[in-house]
Amino acid sequence: MDILIKPIVTEKMTGLGESKNQYGFIVNKGANKIQIKSAVEKMYGVVVDSVNTIVYGGKAKSRFTKAGVISGKTAAFKKAVVTLAKGEKIDFYSNI
Repeated sequence: MDILIKPIVTEKMTGLGESKNQYGFIVNKGANKIQIKSAVEKMYGVVVDSVNTIVYGGKAKSRFTKAGVISGKTAAFKKAVVTLAKGEKIDFYSNI
C-alpha cells in the first residue's frame, strides 16, 4: 500500500511551510497517522513532530450543455498536514 500519493504545492501550503514548518500531502484513505509519519520520515529523511488528517468527501457537480444536464461527482480524498521538528525542512523541488 502506497501511503503518500502526492505533495500539495499551493500558495497556502507554501506559506504554512515557511511560517509554521507544516507541509501537506494527499495520502491513501486507509492510512493512519503513524503510517503517514513513518512514510514521510523515510521518504524525505526528516523528523516529524505531529500529523493532522482531514477526509474530504466528493462534491456533486452538474453543468448544462446542449445535450442536456451532465451530472458527476468529484473524487473524495484524504489530506495530511505534517508538522516537522524545529530546524527540519522539505524541499519538493530538489529532484527536478
